[in-house]
Amino acid sequence: MTTTRRLAAILAADVAGYSRLMGADEGATLRAPKAIRAELIDPTIASHNGRLVKTTGDGLLVEFGSVVDALQCATEVQAGVAERNTAVPNDRRIEYRIGINMGDIVVEDGDIFGDGVNVAARLEALAEPGGICVSARVQEDAAGKLDHAFEDMGEQALKNIARPVRTYRVATVPVPSKVAETPALALPDKPSIAVLPFQNMSGGPEQEYFADGMVEEIITALSRIRWLFVIAPNSTFTYKGQVIDVKQIGRELGVRYVLEGSVRKGGGRVRITAQLIDATSGAHLWADRFDGALQEIFDLQDRVAVSIAGVIEPTLQAAEIRYSVARPIDDLTAYDLYLRARAVASTYERNDLVKALELLGRAIAREPRYGLALAVAATYRVDLENYDWVDDREAEANRRTAIDLARQALRTGADDPDVLGRAAIVLGRFGEDIDAALALINRALALNPSFAYGWYWSGWVHTFAGQLDLAIQHFETSMRLNPRSLRGFHLAGIGMAHFLARRFAEAVAVLRVSIEEVPTFAPTHRTLAACYAQMGRLDEAREIIKRLVSLTPVIVPTANPCRNPEQGELFLSGLRLAAGETKMNR
Repeated sequence: MTTTRRLAAILAADVAGYSRLMGADEGATLRAPKAIRAELIDPTIASHNGRLVKTTGDGLLVEFGSVVDALQCATEVQAGVAERNTAVPNDRRIEYRIGINMGDIVVEDGDIFGDGVNVAARLEALAEPGGICVSARVQEDAAGKLDHAFEDMGEQALKNIARPVRTYRVATVPVPSKVAETPALALPDKPSIAVLPFQNMSGGPEQEYFADGMVEEIITALSRIRWLFVIAPNSTFTYKGQVIDVKQIGRELGVRYVLEGSVRKGGGRVRITAQLIDATSGAHLWADRFDGALQEIFDLQDRVAVSIAGVIEPTLQAAEIRYSVARPIDDLTAYDLYLRARAVASTYERNDLVKALELLGRAIAREPRYGLALAVAATYRVDLENYDWVDDREAEANRRTAIDLARQALRTGADDPDVLGRAAIVLGRFGEDIDAALALINRALALNPSFAYGWYWSGWVHTFAGQLDLAIQHFETSMRLNPRSLRGFHLAGIGMAHFLARRFAEAVAVLRVSIEEVPTFAPTHRTLAACYAQMGRLDEAREIIKRLVSLTPVIVPTANPCRNPEQGELFLSGLRLAAGETKMNR
């Protein structure tokens, strides 16, 4: 008897539902795996330098010298089996589950033993029919060498294995092109997304119901985004339990983006993971995870749905802008012109903002009832004033134009949360009726509670209205919904709200961080200077004024959006005190 040890990649596979298949048709079930082995599995193992160690009825064990060979073999086998099954009824298909591990093995007279083998066998039991599960060592060794995506299943307690094993599912198993040759649906004329059924990693019907409910809540939340085309759940749930390339799903459903995820329970806690994928390229645009207690499971469901919708909206806007900018200049629709304007204006430079307004003007000329283009043009005119890029002679005309654009937008998009939110910030900043602005922003948030930008605009409108604690809450909600946003603008609003509430120390702490993150935003400098002055810290106030002068000649603006006279005077008197002998107005 010869015994040796070595490090090897172990592949374990078996036929899913073998007993059921045998009960239905024993003869066919015995013949089919033999044919698959002879025609597909054995040649694939040989082509990847594998050694078939043994077969065990419906299963087999294979040894490889490298993880890359083992994983490539597994994906080719699963793709080949899927191809053979295309003409076979679902209840008669032979489907394999595969597990792969890299570890130390004992070789004895040609057979192999040890934890390396045992872990592979347990991973195979975790895999779905047609799927592949691998250990963390396999995932680490394969990353960057193969074009496969891996979904983290977390640490799994495997039977008869002393320690938990971090496990990954191979998220996409490449299928030969003729299997995927489904006529591709044309993409709609606006961004489109499908939310796939989330995987239940825990087992148990109660978690299955939760996972399905989670997806339906997310679809409902995304459907509130008016510019987004969302596939209905009765279409996406047809993919439940299948391992399919997201590119194929994109073609079959006619969508550019796919959201997928998983739900896993453990120790009284629930973990939900989600990832947004560009179905045209397979690129991952965003991923995150959410944790909560089982006893709060439905509150967690609502929170996750709102959070995912909130972060997906700006992520998809950015992705759509990238697509539009790449299009030929002679093939621009009104929507493309709108997206290009958004891209140009993102630099926060004066000339670019003027260029963005010109692009929006062209979009509106093509589609005069383009509510969102009208509303965005109105808010860009607010930005011109915020950055002091409009002189005294033009200021009043700029404000009138902004208000007129906002009102035109409301006539064409009165049920669009984005239009309502933008109109609210314009009328809150320039208009006379602050109650109208509050009503508009409240309606926008009622229509889409996950609207991150809407909560940001609401923070400013409530600040203008003097509802300061509520304003701070809304700025903070916006940051939670869109944690990748430029926080400096939110902090500018929070700092101003604290200042107007005479919480000067809190205001200084927040405003200093805001200036570090957005150093060119003049309104933050004004608020901080006024705050220092009201605290009696005049040297620091005048130091901020010096920095303000380097950004703009305007120290004390002629227009003050605060509707509460006492709060407005607190701001203006502090700013005048800080300015001293410096030129104080336009």
